[in-house]
Amino acid sequence: MEHAVVYIVLACVLGLYMTWGVGANDVANAMGTSVGSGAITVKKAIFIAAIFEFAGAFLAGGHVTGTIRKGIIDAAFVPSPEILVFGMLSALLGAGIWLMVASYFGWPVSTTHTIVGSLIGFGVVGLGVEAVQWGEVSKILASWIVSPLLGGTIAYLLSISVRKLILEADAPMLAAKRYGPVYVFLMGVLIALVTVWKGLAHLNIELTTAQAVGVALGIGLLTAAVGRALIMRIEVDPEAEIKFHYAGVEKVFAPLCVFTACSMAFAHGSNDVANGIGPLAAVVSIATSGEVLQESALPLWILLLGGGGIVLGLATMGYKVMRTIGTKITELTPSRGFCAELAAASTVVIASRFGLPVSTTHIIVGAVLGVGFARGVAAIDMRVVVGIVTSWVVTLPVGAGLAAFFFFFFRGLFL
Repeated sequence: MEHAVVYIVLACVLGLYMTWGVGANDVANAMGTSVGSGAITVKKAIFIAAIFEFAGAFLAGGHVTGTIRKGIIDAAFVPSPEILVFGMLSALLGAGIWLMVASYFGWPVSTTHTIVGSLIGFGVVGLGVEAVQWGEVSKILASWIVSPLLGGTIAYLLSISVRKLILEADAPMLAAKRYGPVYVFLMGVLIALVTVWKGLAHLNIELTTAQAVGVALGIGLLTAAVGRALIMRIEVDPEAEIKFHYAGVEKVFAPLCVFTACSMAFAHGSNDVANGIGPLAAVVSIATSGEVLQESALPLWILLLGGGGIVLGLATMGYKVMRTIGTKITELTPSRGFCAELAAASTVVIASRFGLPVSTTHIIVGAVLGVGFARGVAAIDMRVVVGIVTSWVVTLPVGAGLAAFFFFFFRGLFL
């Protein structure tokens, strides 16, 4: 190809920019509740997430990816390899710009939906309306309802259970020590399933559903035993109890928040890194081979670039979206943050098994809302919620519009 080297360099720069946006916006899904509940500081969250997001992206991010992510565009309509190169470059740039804007304002938007919107924009103007798989797009639209509703319902039920079993007990700390291991067991099982089904999906570890559940139950029992030993060592601080009656109880849930957040960060890094480096890998593949293949290789250097971009985005602007999820929707404590994260993990597990169209961003926002609703509608800042939902609705059309514009720009520039 005449401009092969230029295409590859541009794809690397724009791929880094896109993954920077993934880190700035999406990583708050895992860490926002832990920061907002006071379980960890922003600096610690950034440090922890950097490790687990990078590990997920680099170790379990996969070695191949579909040339056109999520099956949104029918490759049969691509007239020439160059057109697809321009489409991938425009999708990366359009998605990266929208994620930068959303992150700046602290809006938690789905990076998956952002890249999908960009691909739709390129598909419509570059290939024709019939090239877009509109059935897949309808699943994306359905996720706007399914994700927050499912995550919110589970979080609401978990919050009610914590309140009834522990917080409203005659001796809350004793109740926490009694029921705490049960919640640790649930956490161990769900996080193990998330890791096996989502975090290790690209490592070709083939487990049947029965085997995965068996492994998860074993890990759940092990974590419950370790959790019980640690919970029993927690002592009540009389001075802290005077200031806040449930200080001891919240000390039980604080480390659990962090553990679930680490696991969700690993699973997120392994899955969503391809939103940024998938189009990059497609450009590299086309530029080096001169043809459109169904799948593109993900060499280690591309995975390194993607993992590095995520860490960079998290470190520079990740705190803004963390603040929105962790503090602006509703007031969180470690027990509430734990319920939200556990609900998110539960939803991911359910969606993985039943093929439900869900977005991790929408799940965690719904889960935080569910925790807030358990305390009454007054506990939720509806202005923030309206702003978040609005950002969800405009993500697809904005991504599409930006990508369409940049497609014409790149095609005019090179042709």
